[in-house]
Order: sequence, then C-alpha cells, then structure tokens
Amino acid sequence: MDSFKIQGPARLEGSVKVSKAKNSSLPIIAASLLCKNPIAISNLPKLRDVKTIKELLMSFGVKIDGDYIDTSGINNTYAAYDLVRKMRASILVLGPLLSRYGEARVSLPGGCAIGTRPVDLHILGLKKMGAEIIVESGYINAKATRLQGAEINLAFPSVGATENLLMAAVFAEGETIIQNAAREPEIEDLGNFLLAAFKNLKITGLGSEKITIQGIDQSSDNEQISYTPIADRIEASTLIIAGVMTNSNIVIEDLESGHIRSVLNALKMSHANLKVYDNTVEVLPRNKELSGFNLRTMPYPYFPTDVQAQFMALATMINDTSILSEEIFENRFMHVAELNRMGADIRLNDQTAVIVGGKKLKAAPVMCTDLRASAALVLASMVAEGETSIHRVYHLDRGYDCFEDKLSGLGCSIKRVRQSAEARL
Repeated sequence: MDSFKIQGPARLEGSVKVSKAKNSSLPIIAASLLCKNPIAISNLPKLRDVKTIKELLMSFGVKIDGDYIDTSGINNTYAAYDLVRKMRASILVLGPLLSRYGEARVSLPGGCAIGTRPVDLHILGLKKMGAEIIVESGYINAKATRLQGAEINLAFPSVGATENLLMAAVFAEGETIIQNAAREPEIEDLGNFLLAAFKNLKITGLGSEKITIQGIDQSSDNEQISYTPIADRIEASTLIIAGVMTNSNIVIEDLESGHIRSVLNALKMSHANLKVYDNTVEVLPRNKELSGFNLRTMPYPYFPTDVQAQFMALATMINDTSILSEEIFENRFMHVAELNRMGADIRLNDQTAVIVGGKKLKAAPVMCTDLRASAALVLASMVAEGETSIHRVYHLDRGYDCFEDKLSGLGCSIKRVRQSAEARL
C-alpha cells in the first residue's frame, strides 16, 4: 500500500485547477447504461472509484474506449461482489439496469467504513415503482416487466437513493415524483445529463426537494452526446482549507463557488481571508487571528459531511475551541485518533467532537481510515513540524485526482512512497 511523506510546515503559492466531481462522474457513468447509442463523458477525474465503476460496466459487456461508452454489447445484468465491494456507488447500476432491461442482480455494496448507510431507501422506492425485489445471500435480486411511475417519499434525503430512482424513472411508465429528494449539485448534474441524452424526457424540480420525472418509452434512442461533469466541490473545499491552514496566497480555479457557499461562509465566519468569484477563490494570508467555530453536518445546501474532517484539521491550529457535530454518518470520527497522535486535543462525546485548538502538531506515523479522513491527515501534515508518514493513501486515491501533484505544484513537500514487490509478499 502506498504512503505519503509530507514535510511541514508548508507555505503554498500559485494556482491550481479543480478536477471534475467524483460524485457526479460515478452516477453519470452508471446512467450510460440507459443509452443504446454510444455517448462520451469527458474530463473524467483519474480516480480509483472511476476505474472501478468502469470495470463494473465492462463486466456487463459494455465497451469503454477513453471517453466513449458503448452499451450495445451488454450481455448480462449481474454486478458481482468482487467489484461492488470496493465502492459504495456501485449500487447506482441497480436503477438503470432495472429500468432498461427489467432485471438486475447486484451485490450489496462496500466502500468507506463510515457508517451503515443501508440501501433500504433504494429498495423501497423501486418496490413502489412495481419492482419485485428479494435480498438474499448478499445480493439484491430485482425484476420488473416495466417499472411504473409512482410518488415516492424518502424518509431521508439520500443522495444515492435519489440518483437511483431518478435513473429508474427514465423508462418507467407515467410520472414519478420523488419527495424529500436530495438537493446536491451532483444530482442536478445527473438530471442535466439525462435531459441532454434523451430529448423527450421531462424532469422538473432538480435542486429542490421534489423532483418530477415523466418517463419515456423503453424503445427511445438517446442522443450521441459528449458531456462534462461539474467541478468537484469537495476537492475545491479541501484546497481552500489547505491555503487557509498554511496562511498562504493561492488561487483555486475551475470551481463553482455557489456549490460551496456553506463552506465559504463557515471559513469567513472564522476570519479566513478569501476573495470569492464565480469560478475562482483566492486565499490570502490572514489579516486577523482565526476564530473557533460550532458546526454540524447536514444535507445540502448546509454544511457537508464530506468536509467535516478537513475542518477538524483546521480547528486543531486555531487558538480557540471549536465544536463539530456529525449528523449524517455515525462512524465518521475515525480520523480523531490519528490527529491526536500528531498532538491535537480532540475530545469525543457521542457524535460531537470538541477541538481544543492551538496545540503544536508534530509529525507522526498515521493511517488513513476513509476518504475524507485521508484529506484531513494531509492537511494536518502540512502544518505539523517534521516529516509525517501517512499510510494507506489508497483511500485518498478513491476521491482526489492527482492530489499530491497539485499540492506539490503549490510548493508542498509531498512524496508518494510506492510499496515494493518485496513488501507485498
């Protein structure tokens, strides 16, 4: 397993471009299963998860050549455990397979161990649309002659369930209404992809709590489009926090500032010195001391759970006490022990973390436990004294495109240490 060695403290300068969103790319790739004619998805980020979902589609008989995806050779609808276990988002093939082919056998998914994240909402919604579903031996076995439009009220605004039901509704007969839908920009991006691909499709309410889809005939052909996903708002947020923590002057480009308004507001409330434009954020050296914060994670458009760990790293260096409450996942504080190894003073009380800041972080060997925790450890290492070794960075590779190259380009002393063949034996 690869590791990083980071020499701190770092001071950054220059500009960096944000990659396209992992959380848009994965559902859009899954949605290509609805397309009879080839399509192209351009500027996909170079991520482990993108590679995994491509491998999953190819296991169905899909041909993928660079940006181009051709589903005309699909010969099965079986998503095997060996691929699905690697990534939570693999469950997103269930809706489009069932909608277009009327059947699917999909393993229960894996991914980061940050909580249970059950797929009950996906299954209940598809059942409401007329699917017959049996879960046994670790697999979801689903069948439907043709899905029927229905009104589905989600108990929680689940991103994955909203995406799966949105894709399932494309070829459903009649109108599907998703109530309490997730509002994330990536869902709107998926909807825009579907509207571009299918000219007769009607979707209203994207970005709201109520999405309405008027299904089209299963024989409908798609346009042979080329589509580019939106910018990755979590990567953008992480890079901005890196600039704030290192008291640097850097410019983060090719982002969509409206998608990270809650993050920018939280940083400004803590007295971060930022200049914000539509597609660019400039981080400037601070002109006053940073102050502590009291934040809790909530569904979009509020403060995102995917930036909680990075804000915790930020809180460790603020001469104040901060509070972070995790309201989305029940096991997303695994980075606390690793930050404390570096000298942080973080105390947990159930789903709330109290960070007593102002402690000098020092280099230590630490281990990545999940995707966003990995980013927090990288940020902490950039302000710690000495050389920090971060192990199991494959977690980071799942969601950050060439991250060490971007940081190195800004002046961070970061090196990837690849595991030798001997070490793997």
